[in-house]
Amino acid sequence: MDEARADDAYNGMRASAIRIARWRKSRHSNSSGDCVETASLPAGGMAVRNSRHPDGPALIFTRSEWEAFVRGVRDGEFD
Repeated sequence: MDEARADDAYNGMRASAIRIARWRKSRHSNSSGDCVETASLPAGGMAVRNSRHPDGPALIFTRSEWEAFVRGVRDGEFD
């Protein structure tokens, strides 16, 4: 699969194919490896992947989708 520029990322593509993505995970992650990693995209979106499967699919969210998710987390919507 050809590598894609980060602004051409789409849902379900191999996370490792998103060039310039700087994947990071929370410092609160445990050592078992069951972590979610995120990468900011140039247009303000966010890519999300499973740290156990770095070559697996990435979920891509627009800026507004990601901001709505973060607001929901902060408001306890998922507790």
